[in-house]
Amino acid sequence: MNGACCSNWNCANFQPPIKKTVTISYKGFVKEEPLRCGILDECCLLIEAKSVERVLPIHKAQLLSFMKLLNVPLGLLINFNVTKLTDGVSRLLLPGANQWILRSLCFLL
Repeated sequence: MNGACCSNWNCANFQPPIKKTVTISYKGFVKEEPLRCGILDECCLLIEAKSVERVLPIHKAQLLSFMKLLNVPLGLLINFNVTKLTDGVSRLLLPGANQWILRSLCFLL
């Protein structure tokens, strides 16, 4: 990602796409792994950008997995390969997300 784009994200209080280290634990096995995800806004909103012919269930599953690993309650999957951008936006809500966090994000719901 070029510097100008990163600068614009920082001005908007978003973190540009970065690698975060997450702890994965499964049946007593614990491992630290790098996770490259989309744009993270103050640990409340995760945005994953795609440019695909159509959004498949695997794309939504990937975003939900990232949301669970990062403990982010709300996710947006944006497909830029559409005529009208609003047709390419899918909102995903993490099951069991705190209602008070969601109320503060009501403008996105």
